Amino acid sequence: MVQTSLVRPSNPFQPPTFVSIESERRHRQERLAAAFRVFARLGFAQGLAGHITARDPELTDHFWVNPFGIHFSRIRVSDLILVNSEGQVVQGDGKVSQAAFAIHSQIHEARPDVIAAAHAHSFYGKTWSSLGRLLDPITQDSCAFYQDHALFDDFTGIVLETSEGKRIAQALGTSKAAILRNHGILTVGHSVDEAAWWYIRLEDTAKAQLLAEAVGKPILIDHDIALKIQQRGGTHQAGWGGFQYLWDEITHDQPDLLD
Repeated sequence: MVQTSLVRPSNPFQPPTFVSIESERRHRQERLAAAFRVFARLGFAQGLAGHITARDPELTDHFWVNPFGIHFSRIRVSDLILVNSEGQVVQGDGKVSQAAFAIHSQIHEARPDVIAAAHAHSFYGKTWSSLGRLLDPITQDSCAFYQDHALFDDFTGIVLETSEGKRIAQALGTSKAAILRNHGILTVGHSVDEAAWWYIRLEDTAKAQLLAEAVGKPILIDHDIALKIQQRGGTHQAGWGGFQYLWDEITHDQPDLLD
């Protein structure tokens, strides 16, 4: 196993800094492989659907992604493939999903701040997406997305063209997440950790609102309170921090993901 060379800050709750491009690349690869394993454990692997990408720290118009056809639960660092802006695999073995390239290439191009993007067909996210609505601030956790998620409401079928990915990126705008009507959910972040955590949190938020509305009319949190919570619990650092206990758990239980 290649060891990641990091310069860790004095505060253990801060994201690490790096001594080289190589160490930063390795870190992103490790977190990406771990995110797939966590998604599998949470039941987000749905057949051939779903992908998480991480921008390469040196070749910034390239991204690392899962090869098409390998179950999330089996992905290791060595399985990841590097894809360029033309959709060509330039490192690693395997094919890139056409949908993964169509969506993620356009998000990474439109959002230079985005390091990672996550999309899958998880049950509650795709169920909520059929309503064509944004989520409401009905719980403290849901406030992380208050006024910081978007709706893409122009479903035209399986995303296979970059023109469709471009429209998704436009709908996402500067937000951390999007509801893709009749499709599913998508999240982005300034780290793989953040993008993965927001996806997990958004899926849980969709589940909570679906269950709440099934039995009654949820009480909305007041605007000022919801915004205050979002500004504290919806930050890049909060998103990164939320994933850390999952990283610790999955690497303890499944250390082979680092191979």
